[in-house]
Amino acid sequence: MTQPRILVTGATGRVGGAVVTRLHAAGVPVRALVRGEADFPVGVQAVRGDLGDPPSLDTALEGVDSVFLVWPFLSAEGASDVIDAIGKRARRVVYLSSAGVGSEEGEPGEAITMFHTELERLVEASGLEWTVLRPTGFASNTLGWAQEVRTTGVVRAPLAGLARPLIHESDIAAVAAQALTTDALLDARPLLTGRELITQERQAELIGEAIGRPVRFEEVTLDEAVEQMKAAGYPAELVEAVLPAQAQMLHKPEPVNDEVERITGIPARSFREWAVDHAADFR
Repeated sequence: MTQPRILVTGATGRVGGAVVTRLHAAGVPVRALVRGEADFPVGVQAVRGDLGDPPSLDTALEGVDSVFLVWPFLSAEGASDVIDAIGKRARRVVYLSSAGVGSEEGEPGEAITMFHTELERLVEASGLEWTVLRPTGFASNTLGWAQEVRTTGVVRAPLAGLARPLIHESDIAAVAAQALTTDALLDARPLLTGRELITQERQAELIGEAIGRPVRFEEVTLDEAVEQMKAAGYPAELVEAVLPAQAQMLHKPEPVNDEVERITGIPARSFREWAVDHAADFR
């Protein structure tokens, strides 16, 4: 049987890049959607296009069987046109959503994930074969600490005791590859988690162990964190949604499950493993 040609959006990001790497290593023909210059392994085709400009996707979608869709915006504006464009060429879409999307009738989920809720609705109504992946927080989000770790050895952030089952991008990619190349996850919305709950303070310690020098977590107030995020240029709506949602997790932590192992046959990687894999980013 001919292998599918797969288009990966968000291909220069952590998750999209891991999906490209995984598929290419398995010998699956893969095409990477890019907006500018990017380096990929020999055999990966990079094609220019922009999800914010649906007509620009025509060339990238030519001959494509399946699409891994990473939505890069904080609203669903324009998503309907993109999904329509995918539906004219491909037969399957795998959408990277979020564990923060409401899972029950009348439970919409966190404010910051509302666009995911709308994207899921559009994907499921598209007529395409579909899978929606709902991962918990990405371990790679801690790369936002990298500059502080490199220069001071101190992470200044709120909520030292916030424990989350952060997930390695390679585990998301492994599940995505199953969804893109087999029928095992059709019409499924698997909740994907890391192996265990790890506090932010412990995350900093594990990064320190990985790089061979101590990293200390210095807790700041939520008000200080708001000012830090605004000064760093984060959109106000993001700041106003993220920190309260994280504060709620102190009392209602995200669940931990074995979906990654059930789907891929391999247990989810630990945050310690993630820190070792990314030690060079913090040195």
